[in-house]
Amino acid sequence: MSQQQTISTPSTADTSSKKMLTAMVGIGVICALLIVLVYDGTKERIEQLRAEALEKAVFRVLPGVSSSQMFELGADGVFKPVNKPEGKNPIVFAGYNDTGEFLGVAIEGSGQGYADIIRILYGYSPETQTIVGFYVLESKETPGLGDKIEKVDHFLANFTELSAKLTADFSKIENQIIPVKQGAKSNPWEVEGITGATISSRAIGNIIGESTATMVPLIFAQKESFKKNPDQK
Repeated sequence: MSQQQTISTPSTADTSSKKMLTAMVGIGVICALLIVLVYDGTKERIEQLRAEALEKAVFRVLPGVSSSQMFELGADGVFKPVNKPEGKNPIVFAGYNDTGEFLGVAIEGSGQGYADIIRILYGYSPETQTIVGFYVLESKETPGLGDKIEKVDHFLANFTELSAKLTADFSKIENQIIPVKQGAKSNPWEVEGITGATISSRAIGNIIGESTATMVPLIFAQKESFKKNPDQK
């Protein structure tokens, strides 16, 4: 007697599940491709807008400036004028008044805030050895709290004449810029914080303190190189 074999076939439910899975994978691939295409298509424009915003901010952190020149810090520790960044080296902007007189340098800094990385620009005057301006380039700090670093008058007043004085041999900052609590400022190198935005305001003090410790001695030592040559426009 022959034995009858039963051949099993996928159920309708299994077939539907496979079709649905295939469709979901296909949609996922298409979405991923679209994201990549949109990113590639807008990346250059986004970078251009960021660069334009940075250059405009120079005029906000250096009082009296009417023109600027980008400088790149090379691997050899020397600042050289450039029209656009040639790599990932630090960039600063020298600022000049209407007569071409060199007034100071705008320096970018960044560091961890409460919510995310905060990018700032601050102005430094080699003549007075002080920080003379401050501007937030990018921030995701909490609205109504952390974003007070951009609005509160007493906090912004820190950056009109914040001491970045060098030692007698000009090799380093004499007193590193540090953050202090609101109402506790007693020295010209201290950044008075904001009650209610303690972490964000402290972050700004630390960002500027760390940045000036590195950049200010280099800039001061090369301050003559930032001055315009007679043939510069």
